[in-house]
Amino acid sequence: MKVRHLVFSLFLAVTLIFSACTPAAPAPSSDVETAPTQAQEEPAASSPAQITFWHAMSGSREEVINGLAERFNQTQTQYQVIPEYTGSYAETLTKALAAYRSGTPPTIVQVYEVGTRTMLDSGAIIPVHTLNKGEVDWADIVQPIMKYYSVDGQLYCMPFNSSTAMLYYNKDMFVAAGLDPEKPPKTWAEVEEYSMKIMEAGAATGGFSMGWPAWIMEQMFATHNQLFANQDNGRSGLATELYLNSDFGVKVLTEWKRMAEEGVLVYGGREYAANDPFLAKQFPFLFQSTSSLGGILKSAEFEVGTAFLPRFEGYEMGNSVVGGGCLWLMDKATPEQQAGAWEFFKYINSVDETIAWHKGTGYFPATNTAYEKLKSDGWFEEEPNHVTAFDQILSGIDSPAANGVLLGNFVQIRDIVGAAIEESVVNGVDPKTALDKATAEANQVLQDYAALNQ
Repeated sequence: MKVRHLVFSLFLAVTLIFSACTPAAPAPSSDVETAPTQAQEEPAASSPAQITFWHAMSGSREEVINGLAERFNQTQTQYQVIPEYTGSYAETLTKALAAYRSGTPPTIVQVYEVGTRTMLDSGAIIPVHTLNKGEVDWADIVQPIMKYYSVDGQLYCMPFNSSTAMLYYNKDMFVAAGLDPEKPPKTWAEVEEYSMKIMEAGAATGGFSMGWPAWIMEQMFATHNQLFANQDNGRSGLATELYLNSDFGVKVLTEWKRMAEEGVLVYGGREYAANDPFLAKQFPFLFQSTSSLGGILKSAEFEVGTAFLPRFEGYEMGNSVVGGGCLWLMDKATPEQQAGAWEFFKYINSVDETIAWHKGTGYFPATNTAYEKLKSDGWFEEEPNHVTAFDQILSGIDSPAANGVLLGNFVQIRDIVGAAIEESVVNGVDPKTALDKATAEANQVLQDYAALNQ
């Protein structure tokens, strides 16, 4: 893969505009307990190699990730993984790019899926597949995850916190409205119908909201097998054109705008902002990442149900697509750090740690072996909400439209798409007008990226 420093520099500049950088949290102490020795007999080189690991997991997820690193460190004395929370996904990516340019990057950085194209083109990473000498069976990784982060069948980063979007719903509100809590809606028409019944019963003031609205729009394209961009969604070449303002895109936003005007759609903001009003019982439905499952189940004062994303009738079945993040090894890592990072990657890929990560966060297990063990242990019978996303992402088809989108400067583009959705559902702008404007802006970003990448 060509080194493309101009692209990397452009992305950094753009990301700095669209992401507010906050100071990184102080790194955890690197002190390690060792057996008493005589100083003159213990050279400094014997200290464990420091593996800095920048991530975007806050709250309960940070606790889980710290525990994972601690357990790995306890298994050996050669390496020490130091996890450091560095802000949101966008902030972590921005800081990693800036640190790379200054010559002081972390060893490992967690990058969310929209940064994948940039990381692939950056010349700043060591592909994970070059480290694997047969110790890890790539075929065991859940195929939609493997395909998303692969180029020509070769994996470039280590799958870690994989998610997709799904429907959360309040079963208690179903009962209050005389609906069967075990029969969630399957179509958008049913989402609207059930919302109205629940609102008419006085159980809620609205119908549904969504986290990551621009991502939910991408999911709509994928689940209905509609291409989001040219070049097979950026997988057969650099994408230069979005299909956001296609007939399908306009249909989706038109329906959302209409439901917003009827009080059924309650716009909740971006990322995870809609979670709190859902937990406060303001509406029965929430479209959100599976990564919120653990927190929602712990906090909800009602019975939570989960279901597949609803569909518009008359379209071919596609598939939900991968969200979350992947772990990238930066190419300034020393040989010893590279070896330590690979040992850590193997550790988190183990069955026990994959299961612990899944149970602690709600991200679905990234390997088939872990899934089968969870199933045989009765975990999914005990906690059926934890299998919904996994079943959903394995139920669709394998096609360019359903494998996810790889776009240059995707962070900026998702911001553009999110603004268009807000303009329409909040401010009442005509959906076609909003999407035409967003598509033109996004296409310019894509074309600038492609021009620098020639």
